[in-house]
Amino acid sequence: MSGFLADWYPWIKSMHVVSVISWMAGLFYLPRLYVYHVEGLKKAGVLAGSEMDLLFQHQERLLLRAIMNPAMISTWLFGLLLVMTPGIVNWTAPWAWLKAASVLGMTWFHMWLAARRKEFLAGSNRRDGRHYRLMNEVPTVLMLVIVFSVIVKF
Repeated sequence: MSGFLADWYPWIKSMHVVSVISWMAGLFYLPRLYVYHVEGLKKAGVLAGSEMDLLFQHQERLLLRAIMNPAMISTWLFGLLLVMTPGIVNWTAPWAWLKAASVLGMTWFHMWLAARRKEFLAGSNRRDGRHYRLMNEVPTVLMLVIVFSVIVKF
């Protein structure tokens, strides 16, 4: 298996990078959609279940299910293949653990966003646009930690 992974390393790494880019795009955009959802309904003076609300729910569902979920799964799949490739990750170095913890944080954030979508579906969202704007910074911070950990290897 390790020979296969070493031979295919550039392809696995490329697929991992493509998957991460796709996942990050969704992690950046879904909280922004929630901001528009909350503030758009308030500004228009419409309630949950309105045509506007259903349109936002449709966009959020497609983003989460068609882009973010497959991208997260493929990020994990290709990332684990990279971890299993001999000589790629030195688990005695702090950067590897910092990256691993940050990826777990990114996954938690993904799940948090999915839970918020369920609240919108149920008409029970109680968070305002400011809250979602603040939460939109979470993937940025985690991305910076991951990138610097992997490249600088501190």
